[in-house]
Amino acid sequence: MNSYKITTLNDFVTLRQKDFPYAKGELSSLLHHIGTAAKIVNKKINKAGLVDIIGRSGEVNIQGENQQKLDVFADKVFINALLASGECCGVATEENQNEIVFTDKFARKGKYVVCMDPLDGSSNIDYNVSVGSIFSIYRRITPRGEKVTNEDFIQEGSKQVAAGYVIYGSSTMLVYTTGNGVNGFTLDPSIGEFCLSHPCMRTPDDGRIYSINEGNYIYFPSGIKKYIKYCQEKDEDTGRPYTSRYIGSLVSDFHRNLLMGGVFLYPQNENAPEGKLRLVYECNPIALIAEQSGGAASNGQERILNIIPGSLHQRSPFYAGSKNMIKKIEEFIA
Repeated sequence: MNSYKITTLNDFVTLRQKDFPYAKGELSSLLHHIGTAAKIVNKKINKAGLVDIIGRSGEVNIQGENQQKLDVFADKVFINALLASGECCGVATEENQNEIVFTDKFARKGKYVVCMDPLDGSSNIDYNVSVGSIFSIYRRITPRGEKVTNEDFIQEGSKQVAAGYVIYGSSTMLVYTTGNGVNGFTLDPSIGEFCLSHPCMRTPDDGRIYSINEGNYIYFPSGIKKYIKYCQEKDEDTGRPYTSRYIGSLVSDFHRNLLMGGVFLYPQNENAPEGKLRLVYECNPIALIAEQSGGAASNGQERILNIIPGSLHQRSPFYAGSKNMIKKIEEFIA
């Protein structure tokens, strides 16, 4: 009897539909379309050095950041895929100032809105460094059939029905949660399917890696400076000094620490007094994955998922990873 059994993303999501009696298959369809869009983006990234797709687009996004050509491409691919699903009534992304409201008669009946960063760490593309996509799914607040409004997109993270990320690296992985654990799927290019490779992912309670841009050390608040020194001190009982690993892509740094144990830090600083990462479509989805894998996520003072956003592009200090390391960071900040 052949014991080698492949479980594709679509098969897995369909099997888990019973976890969501209110969804009746719509959530499964939405995740399927996100996976399809990720395959298209992955193919373009793999050819980035061969076609005119790397480098800046010449445009600036709402954050005041130079858009990369792949940012624009990924944004369009995911928006089109979500519109085609018929289950999504609107999308909010990093690249657009306001939410995108789908007016198609089928889309307006959709139960869900999606918030996402279509291509996290895109400036690394030119240097062949791993990048990712981050997504967050909420049930709409406005009545079905009506146009969605801003309030549908600025819900607290604890109300997410699903969240995940795709990491485009030496292999391409899609990691997601629907509030019942975290599962990872690796893209098999030979069959063009995401296949279950990391079931029931758990992050260790403690780790030995801290991920932060230490080049900004002089701008950090005192509590974070003290924590960095704590990480660098020798202590055989706690396994210190810890190892510093920082890629500069939230998805890449978080993914490594999720598997190995560690913590990602992006504090506020003199140049970014509110922090740099966006609460709605970066911090919230990563925070849900962190918690569902046994870790934690905080702004240094409170749980990320409890924060009620005031605006679509609101920024926040962000600390995510092994729960004991997050607790220690909060102690130093306090």
